[in-house]
Amino acid sequence: MAVIPKGTRPEPPVFTNLEDEREYRKIRLAAAFRVFAKFGYDEGVMGHISVRDPIKTDHYWTNPLALSFKLIKASDLVLQNYNGEIVHGHGHVHGGALQLHLPLQKLRPDIIAIAHTHSIYGKTWSSLNRLIDPITSESAVFYKAHDVFDSYKHGEGEALANAVGDHKALLLKNHGLVTFGKTVDEAAYWFISLERACQAQLLAEAVGTPEQIPQERAEKISNLFTPAMGWLNFQPYYDSIIQEQPDLAL
Repeated sequence: MAVIPKGTRPEPPVFTNLEDEREYRKIRLAAAFRVFAKFGYDEGVMGHISVRDPIKTDHYWTNPLALSFKLIKASDLVLQNYNGEIVHGHGHVHGGALQLHLPLQKLRPDIIAIAHTHSIYGKTWSSLNRLIDPITSESAVFYKAHDVFDSYKHGEGEALANAVGDHKALLLKNHGLVTFGKTVDEAAYWFISLERACQAQLLAEAVGTPEQIPQERAEKISNLFTPAMGWLNFQPYYDSIIQEQPDLAL
């Protein structure tokens, strides 16, 4: 059973039953895949999102290899341990997921969810070896809250886990975006927002030199977007997709 905190706005539920929390996380994960498919973030078998299991906290749920984001249901998800073994579910997991999600889930127990796909604007911007500038309010969400990481040079594993720090996201050089959260909803929203920030800056720089939001203001915006705010901003996407595609919860 979930206890919904009282307040002026919706907040992430607090669970009194871990089985209920597991089911909640799986449904949210399936919903994130459906939303990503709707936005065209899927490409072939590339891309993966994971969420830590609330019962077996040294395990995480993720998508099986070669199952379309458009079709993923909560019951399709696979549970993987830190040895890379699938202990629940069927199929295989992409090798890239093992290299990215497994070490992060293992070395960063404070991270609950991780999202990475080869989205077009994110991977394009990542080739520039530059941070996103605070040229819009949405871009400012990531001010001092993201970094560039060269996984081809430094590898992933421990080096990547150390690079995350307290960032919302990393730009994997020549590769794409990876975002982190205390919930699937948060990680998914940071991904959507950062992908659009990459798109906005690419468009702006194609026609001129965009002006930036003053640093003090950008920092205030970034600090305002807490994990709870990340969760909150995903709720319209979740509400829409669960109504359009209720089978995702099966």
